[in-house]
Formats: sequence, structure tokens, C-alpha cells
Amino acid sequence: MRSMLAATLMFAAATGANAQMTTPQLPGTKPKPVQTVPIRPPALQTPAATADAMAQAERLSLQSDLAWVGQYNGAITGDVSARLVEAIKEYQKAKGGKATGVLNPQERAALAETARRKQDSVGWKIVTEMTSGARLGIPSKLVPQQATDANGSKWTSPTGTVQVLLSRRKEANPTTAKLAEAEKKEPGRKVDYTVVKPDFFVLSGLQGLKKFYLRGTSRGDEVRIMTILYDQATENTVEPVVIAMSSAFNAFPSGPQAGPPPRKTVEYGTGIVVSDDGAILTDRLVTDSCLAITIAGYGSADRLAEDREHDLALLHIYGARGLEPLNLAAGAAKTSVDVIGIADPQSQGGAAGVSSLKATLASVGGGDSPLSPPPSVGFSGSPAIDGDGKFAGIALLKPAMVAGPATSVPASQAVMVSAETVRDFLKANGVAANGTSTDAKAAVVRVICVRK
Repeated sequence: MRSMLAATLMFAAATGANAQMTTPQLPGTKPKPVQTVPIRPPALQTPAATADAMAQAERLSLQSDLAWVGQYNGAITGDVSARLVEAIKEYQKAKGGKATGVLNPQERAALAETARRKQDSVGWKIVTEMTSGARLGIPSKLVPQQATDANGSKWTSPTGTVQVLLSRRKEANPTTAKLAEAEKKEPGRKVDYTVVKPDFFVLSGLQGLKKFYLRGTSRGDEVRIMTILYDQATENTVEPVVIAMSSAFNAFPSGPQAGPPPRKTVEYGTGIVVSDDGAILTDRLVTDSCLAITIAGYGSADRLAEDREHDLALLHIYGARGLEPLNLAAGAAKTSVDVIGIADPQSQGGAAGVSSLKATLASVGGGDSPLSPPPSVGFSGSPAIDGDGKFAGIALLKPAMVAGPATSVPASQAVMVSAETVRDFLKANGVAANGTSTDAKAAVVRVICVRK
């Protein structure tokens, strides 16, 4: 058996060798073409597989951002679907890119920034309705006026062009099918879309001259319904908000209310030493509502000033020696930076080592620009250094305001506040940023906030 196998392998090897030999050519004859076997590259990962490899929180954020820019009109659940992949491709085509279905870091950061601006433009926030405890996403700039009574709450625009209603009532043995049929019969309501599931129902269409969207559910004998009414002239502005509101609506929250996460009892961030007399620049949110602020290795610090628009805070430590303030002179604008910071102690076994990570900016220039990927916890307040070793800005880590399920944990997002904004903030507060050091690792400190 072994000799037969050896003979077979020798024959195969000889056959392969002979196939590659060329017969000597006679003068005046044409060479015979050599047969070749094309080499096929390994199969590329599909867009769906790429999305599936993401954490659910990342997919939630992606779906939410696509909805805000008007490309995704499905439920924001964090699930992978053909609709999600198609939305990515449509976004890429709309931006003049190649429709691959997979966003590169620059595309993802640009999408996040566009969605953030859309949210800011309508005043998007997560609120808890006072009478019921229901969770809603509200475009507070579109509907700034609120009225509440025992039957729920109503948010309206000054002229009534947009209205949001959260109604509650008691009803014996309600089912979603019965509730949907009853809502269809409301006077002046013309329904053109209906979804009825065991745990919720959705209706949309026209109500008088306005468009309406309604989502409702029940628990026991309590019925809760969210209704959105808006003039047809506001459709382009309101409809992306409606998708976000539908996914954010939780009529009967069972856990902690969604929205900004509860502040930690002890929170860690990174600070930048900006003057030799003890001025430190850091993240305003990290140092918010602190009973005590400590700079590791130096002692207590006072918070002297803040910039709420850009979330900057100015701290000061007294009597410190050996500080190495960073040179804040900016270089030429670049899209790639190194973020130099100190991760949360839990991320490095209780240690306080300084580390570096690479990130990409969605845009360059003044103002705030999204950073991708976001740095880890503890890095908020870190300096961002460009390829020439120059100060580009300060990296801030923030929770994403995602219009997703109440039980989900939103992903984090990061922005870089430009060097120009940083210098303006320091100048406005009388800080002479006299640093000469270009060693960012020597100029960062750990900021520790202790709350109740």
C-alpha cells in the first residue's frame, strides 16, 4: 500500500513538472502557449458579516445615525439586516463614494458627525413622562412647549405645526388588535399603514391636514399611546425624527431610565498640564458634580472655569513642582492623530500607565470633529497629537444618544475639540499657556473625581 501511494505521488509530481516544461522550439515555429491556472483571491467578507462582527451597541449607533440622515427607515434594534446594508450603500452613494456596504473610518466618522448635527438641530433628548414613567425621545427644539395632566403629556411647537402626545388610559382586557381597530376609527383619521404585533401596534397616515404616526401598547389594564402629528410641509425635517422616536419609545420601562448614564461614584479622566504654575485642561463632564477632584501624584485640584459648549474644564493645582506643560502651538491640519492618555485603572490592572492610540478625524479645521475609533474609558481629556508631533486638540469621550431599545447600552463616541478652541478658552480665563514641552506623555496627568 505504501509503495502504491509513493508511486502515485511521484507520478503526480512528475506530471506537474512536465506540464511546466517547454519543448525546445525549432527555428521558424511558434511556441505553444503554456497552460496556466488562474489564482483566485480568498472570498472577501460580506457587508452583513462585517456588521455581524460589530458589538450590538456599535450597530445600534450605526442604525441610529443612518436613520438621522434619512437613509434607514427600520426599527433601531442593533440587529443585522439587508435593510441596514442597503442603507449603508445608499449613504455611500449619496456622498459620491463606492457603495461597498462597509463604512471606512472616515465615512463612519462623517456619518456620526452629520447625525449629531441633525440631533442638535432638533434638540433631541431622552425624557421620562412624569405621570406614567414612559420613556420617549423628544425633539425639544421642535416642540418646546409642554403640558401635563393625569392623562399624559403633550409637547407642541409654538404654531402647532408639530405635536407629540403621550396618552394613558384604563381599559378592560385590552389587546393590540382591539386597540388598533379603535384608534383607526378616530374622527378625521385616514390610515394607510398598519402593523399589529402581540406587544405593540403602529398606525400612520393622515389626520385632517396633518400626517400622523402612532405607536401604542398595554400592560394589564393600562394603555399607553404615543402620537406624533405634523404638517406635511415639515415632512423632510420630522420623518427622520419619527423613526428615532418610534424606536426610543418604551411605554413600560422596567429598569433604569434611558438617557444620560448615571454618573460614577469615582470617575477617571486625563488632564493636560498647560502652564508651569499648575493649570490643567480636562473634560468638563468628568469633573462635573465632584465632591473632590484629585490629580494623581499631586493632590487636590480646584475647578476654576468651564466651557459648556465644548465641554472643557480648567483645573488648578497649587504648589506642584516638576510640571512639564505641553506646547499648545498647533501644526498643519491633519486627519490622523495619536491620542495620549491614561486609561481607567480597571483597564490596566490598577496601574496608571500612559498609553497611545491612533484615531482618525472626520474633518479638520476649527470646531469639534468626531474621532474614530473612540478611545477607552479614562482617556477623556487627552491631548491629540498630529503626525508632526504638534498639538491638534483635546479628545473627549461621550455616550452616544442613540434612539434604540431601553435595555440596550449605547456605544460611546468621541470628538476632538480643536487646538484653536482650546487656546481661546484658556486665553478667556487668563491662562498663559507657556508650555514648551513636545512630550505629550510627560504632560498628561490622571484626573480623579469623587462623587456621593
